[in-house]
Order: sequence, then structure tokens, then C-alpha cells
Amino acid sequence: MALVGRRAPQVPILRFSATLAAEALCEAVWAAGGEPVVLHGPAADPLAELPSRLAAFDGVLMPGGADIEPSRYGADPLPETMDTVAFQDDLDLGVTRAVLDLDLPTLAICRGMQVLNVALGGTLHQHITETDPVHHNAIHDVNVISGTRLHAMVGTEVIDVSSYHHQAIDRLAPGLTVSAVAADGLVEAVEHDRADIVAVQWHPEDRHATSSSDAALFADLVDRARKRKDSP
Repeated sequence: MALVGRRAPQVPILRFSATLAAEALCEAVWAAGGEPVVLHGPAADPLAELPSRLAAFDGVLMPGGADIEPSRYGADPLPETMDTVAFQDDLDLGVTRAVLDLDLPTLAICRGMQVLNVALGGTLHQHITETDPVHHNAIHDVNVISGTRLHAMVGTEVIDVSSYHHQAIDRLAPGLTVSAVAADGLVEAVEHDRADIVAVQWHPEDRHATSSSDAALFADLVDRARKRKDSP
């Protein structure tokens, strides 16, 4: 399972820069029966070989992270958009386009869902106004739409999720279908109409060990990857 790494400019215990993956994500994949492998993005021309590199994997996990540069979706930056990383945007958009072309089983989380929407031509709210529910560092309910792939995974129409974001989908990209929304109408999950991609705005890795609906997302990803591996 390819887990797209996050470049950190300095990690004291490693002395220099590092490509990192959140331990909770690795543990969630492992608990579901998968083997997480951190996908490194070389600083020199990281995009050219992505399709051939990703073809060696059975599935992909797109994690959360920093804000996406607004220029990627045709917008001017607002003061609330912070900590953008051009290299990470290049890598994540490149990975997303590659998994779409390869039809690789993919789970996209938080920023990963936003990258998916941008890669397909959608836009983002650069900063959402907190009302009810609170989306930044909170647990709240989301409404799962019946008949979607997400509904088949979690088996219910209301789940509670661990939320940590201040940006969200604005204009939905062509090819995506909304599969969950919050009480305030914010898009909480999408799935691709053709490709094998499911995306959620919340962080299922936070509570994968205690929440059956969160664990189901990783179990589904590993199951989809295993079926791809075993297919003739």
C-alpha cells in the first residue's frame, strides 16, 4: 500500500530533512491487513516516473496535510491560506492523476480529498466560517447518502467523525459524486464515478481502533487492493 509521504524540512532525530508518514495512518493500514510503504517524491523531477512507480502497488493512501496553493484552482490567496508547499502540491496532484489513469484502489483523506477535487477541475473554500458543527479539531456527525459506496462500507446513514480542517470543497469537480455531508451542508465525502477512489474530509486514522465506521474505510481499501492483486 503506497502511503504518499510528507516532506519535512528538518527532523531533529534524523538530523536533516525527511519524508514522513503519520504513525496513525500506518497503524490503520496495518490493522486492516495491509503493508504501508511510504512513497518518496524525489526533489528532482518527481512526476515523470510516478505512473510506473505506482503501478507496482496494489493501492494508494492519500493523507492529509497543508493547504493547497490557490493558484492550483484559479484563485488568489486569502490571508487564511497558510503553509502551502509547492513541491507537495506537485507530488500529490501527480499521484492523483496517476491513480486515476491506473484505476488504482485509493482512499483520500482530508487534504487528499481536496487534491482530488482540484486535480479534476474543482475549487475549494479557502476558509470556512465555523458554525455548527465545528470542523476544526472536533468530533461531529455526518450524514451518509444511501446507495453510495461509502454507505455500503459503514452500513448506516449517520456516523460521527474526527474533523480537523479549515478548507473544504466549494465547486465539485466533474466525475465526482457526493457521498456524505455535514449538517451545515459541507461536503464530507466523495467518490469517483469511474475510478476506484473514495475520499473523506475527516481523519479516520484518528479513531480507527475504536470506531467501526473509521476502521471500515481502511478495511475496504485493503480489500480493494487485495482483489486487484489477485485479479488475473
